[in-house]
Amino acid sequence: MKYNFDQVIDRSNTGSYKYGRLKNFFGREDLLPLWVADMDFATPDFIIDTIKERIEHPVLGYVCDPDDWKPSVIDWEREHHGWEINPDHLCFINGIMKGVGLAINRLVPEGKKVIVQPPVYHMFKYVVDGNKRPIVYNPLKEREDGLYDMDFENLEEVIDDDCRMLLLANPHNPGGVCWSKETLARLADICAKHNIIVVSDEIHADMAIFGNKHTPFATVSETAAQISITFGAPTKVFNMPSLISAWAVVPNDELREKYVDWLDGLEMLDSNIFAMPAAVAAYRKGEDWRKQMLAYVEDNIRFVEDYCKKYIPNIRPVRPEASFLVWLDCRGLGLSQQELEDLFVNRARVAFNIGIIFGQGGEGHMRLNVATPRAFLTEALERVREAL
Repeated sequence: MKYNFDQVIDRSNTGSYKYGRLKNFFGREDLLPLWVADMDFATPDFIIDTIKERIEHPVLGYVCDPDDWKPSVIDWEREHHGWEINPDHLCFINGIMKGVGLAINRLVPEGKKVIVQPPVYHMFKYVVDGNKRPIVYNPLKEREDGLYDMDFENLEEVIDDDCRMLLLANPHNPGGVCWSKETLARLADICAKHNIIVVSDEIHADMAIFGNKHTPFATVSETAAQISITFGAPTKVFNMPSLISAWAVVPNDELREKYVDWLDGLEMLDSNIFAMPAAVAAYRKGEDWRKQMLAYVEDNIRFVEDYCKKYIPNIRPVRPEASFLVWLDCRGLGLSQQELEDLFVNRARVAFNIGIIFGQGGEGHMRLNVATPRAFLTEALERVREAL
């Protein structure tokens, strides 16, 4: 089947966050929204059909896990990332950031610290602050190509006896780095030496592009596996985030008992009626859709690169190794942070994520979501060009 990613879909009056929260975050509503990390593409038909089939049954009673849920996750991870997951280590989770927040709440005692590596997904800071744990920053090092490396020397310097957890974006968000096996193994060795749990958010794992490959943190060594909690989901890659269908893998018996058994005692491991069936449909039927979607995203990224080179040379798009998010280096414009935000929001009337929300290193950057029809993307870039 050939999918049409050029289709323009009206998302107004659907409760869409990227439209409904423009006023709250940007102060105005007349913006073209390419900020929130969901796609403007139609959710795949096999997922919609699965939901329709279930809703046609007249009883919406309590549900149990579908028999194929665990096998579908395990098969997908084996086939795509070479990760052989023990089914006893795998559980359902009601959203990755909920899982991260609960892990902090359960595993990091009050007063103990959580490490984050800015610039990084802004919800990391939000969830640590929300759990009232102190944050320790281990900033990434920017490379000449605009991507990032980990700063292990700084990491060793900032770690103290109160550090209990490190939050890892793997692949990285907003930069789109697919961390190498060597990088992840070195991170694991340092964290293991200091008894630090690594919580790996791998929601962008299935969107490696341009020939790059994702490496699950827990696969790089037995050391990594034993200090890790890995979160994954089909929701990002198959554009169904509102279904809140995620999973966690915890290989360490003691850590799993302390965290997963606690979640089970709180009845936090149960799914809504659609989440697990939709996940099974995605993992069993979604490969062709995924490949076509990623090819379209790659073409959109090339379009952004060519457009900026030709018309906006002082904005440098950083090509991601994974995901549909493009990190725009706008420092060549020579604008202050306030001037930069005014340019995009008030003059160009586009809503991109403002780089400073991702922490240190985000200054002078914007994050652009290119998982949108080419017509939307073209209009957004033309608005920026005209504003400049």
